[in-house]
Amino acid sequence: METNTALRLAAVLADRQDAVVEAWSDAVRETLRGRLTRAELDRQLADLYTLLRTLLESGSSSLGRPDAADLRSMLSDLSHARARQGFSVSETAISVFALKAAFYRAAGDDDHVSKADFAAFSLFIDDLGLHTVETYVAARDSIITEQSQQLMELSTPVVKLWDGVVAVPLIGTLDSARSQIVMERLLQALVDTGSPYAILDITGVPAVDTQVAQHILKTVVAAQLMGAQCIISGIRPQIAQTIVSLGIEFGEIVTKANLSDALQYALRSLGTDIGKRAPRGAVI
Repeated sequence: METNTALRLAAVLADRQDAVVEAWSDAVRETLRGRLTRAELDRQLADLYTLLRTLLESGSSSLGRPDAADLRSMLSDLSHARARQGFSVSETAISVFALKAAFYRAAGDDDHVSKADFAAFSLFIDDLGLHTVETYVAARDSIITEQSQQLMELSTPVVKLWDGVVAVPLIGTLDSARSQIVMERLLQALVDTGSPYAILDITGVPAVDTQVAQHILKTVVAAQLMGAQCIISGIRPQIAQTIVSLGIEFGEIVTKANLSDALQYALRSLGTDIGKRAPRGAVI
């Protein structure tokens, strides 16, 4: 955008500010469907309007200039806020792009603004909108990655079942990323508790293939290097058949049908024997 064009647009924006901001706010508010208060939205748009007008008053419309840092920062903050509040990319982008129509409605009859000026202003808003969308996408990706990490950690708890026995109940598919978290959390639990026995319960794993078996074996070996014995429980008949047909060998690793049997094995290995409770009323 040429310097004279930027200065003319800045002058019109200053002269028609109230009308443009009101029209802009009305258009954006319709798309957000009341998920932001009018006062909050008006404040955001007014601050953004002031910054973009200030940039034009400098005779430039380039977001790459040092004096556009505040404008870039506010667009980024708006994008991050919209992403965390659950707004879509379209709803976020319209917060910027709606300024085009608002400006045209409020200043369309101004003799000081030519069609070329409106075209230049439109390109300027396109640049702002593109920056907003790119920042929103990056923020959304970051949020999704963070949430996925949190879900993997929550879905991989390490439970202390007894003094000297910890367990990791696995639920869902075990991929490379999740197996790494399983290994890290299990090893840390072994260090924190000093437990000599760890149970990997795969009752909630829908299927075991070669890759899943390799992940399990790596976790077992890592625990053994820490001085703990791993017991694999939850091997259902279907999974046992799959393991045999694939030729997967667990070697000397102890396997049990369910978590109860695995815990009983670990307790006996520790020298702790838990007897069954006698039925009520039985003569001992």
